[in-house]
This record gives sequence, C-alpha cells and structure tokens, in this order.
Amino acid sequence: MAKRGKNYVKAHQKINHDERYSLEKACTVLKETRRAKFDESADVAINLGVDPRHADQMVRGAIVLPHGTGKKVRVVVFAKGAKADDAKAAGADFVGAEDLAAKVEGGFLDFDRVIAQPEMMAVVGKLGKVLGPRGLMPNPKVGTVTNDIGRAVEEAKGGKIEFRVDKTGTLHAPFGRASFSADKLHDNLKVLLEAIHKARPHSLKGQYIKKIVISLTMGPGVKLDVQQIATNLA
Repeated sequence: MAKRGKNYVKAHQKINHDERYSLEKACTVLKETRRAKFDESADVAINLGVDPRHADQMVRGAIVLPHGTGKKVRVVVFAKGAKADDAKAAGADFVGAEDLAAKVEGGFLDFDRVIAQPEMMAVVGKLGKVLGPRGLMPNPKVGTVTNDIGRAVEEAKGGKIEFRVDKTGTLHAPFGRASFSADKLHDNLKVLLEAIHKARPHSLKGQYIKKIVISLTMGPGVKLDVQQIATNLA
C-alpha cells in the first residue's frame, strides 16, 4: 500500500472510524478533514441494495441542491427558434442545432451539461457515442430533454445534479465544496438523500440504503449512521 502523506494522516486522525455519524455531525467532521490548497469537492458514495442489471431496479434522478454545487457549470443547448432564444436568455454557454452537433463531432467537449428541445433529439441522438460514455446524453427522466428550456438552463446553472447507480450498486454524487459551511453541506446532502430515498424501486425487497460515506476530494471517508438516516427519511 502506498505511504500516506502527513496531511492525510492528520485528516484521518480527526475521524473516529468506529463511529457512524449523524448527518449533522458528519458534515462538521468533514470540514475538519480539509487539507488541500484548492477548493475540494464534497462527495457522497452510497451502497444500495439494488441489482442494476434489472431495469426495474435502476436508481436514477436529478435534484436541485439548495446551495448549489459551488462549481461553474457550462451548459450547451440544442434548440431552434424561440427555444434557442430562451436558452440564451437563461445563460446557456453554447446554443445551436446541426451546427453545434457538427462542432461536438469535431471534438468540442468543453461543457458539463447538455439540454435539448425534444424536436432536436434526432440530431442529438447521433452524438450518442460521444456524449453517452461521458454521461452527457440528454434524458427526459432527469429533465434535460424538455420544452421548458429556460428553466432547465437556470436549474443546471443553479446547482442541479444528476445521480445514477453504477453497475456495482453504488451511487456517487457531489453535494458541495470544502469551502461551504457545515450547515450548507448538511442542507445539500439532506435534500440529495431525500431524493435518493424517494427513488427506491418498488420491486426492491429488503434493505435499500446499506452504507453511506462522505469525503472531500483528497480526504478520508466519514461513515454515516444509515439506520438513523433511514428512520428520518421514512
């Protein structure tokens, strides 16, 4: 195993690894593990009792975090006419149609979110091999294929995140930055956990949320009390 740096060791020592923390205390402890010179991302990893190989157990959704993500989000929009005007007015970074698709096919990938007018999906669909592997393909289930273009752009810019369980049954998502106060981290994480709780598949039998760990980009994990959180979410 690689030797840990002294700053990581100091951060590691601030955590009681035998304790399962409440939501409030976990966010406070997380702040104490900050050690990098840059503004680290605060992330959560949740082990779910689902089998993603079955379509009826896929967990996916989107939620607007009350305090945003602390990250500047670059948004591209595929739209024409009045919808394109709405996108520009809402602050989209790039707006286009076939011309934008050609630009993406040519290697342009300087963006974080893709939103599309439903009528443009015939054009966007051809970009599946480029956008799909990067998790950027628009989807009506998470509100990125919509006629309400202005609102979608504003939400994306304001802190809307998407979440999706991976093939191992684990869900990873950001919920803020190291510079956020513990209260803001708590508010964001609570809203995210509530959304994931509501996304529980109806076909699932047994325990849904098995393990929750939060961490900063360069820091150790802080384990949460799953039973307490599940009770509060119920």
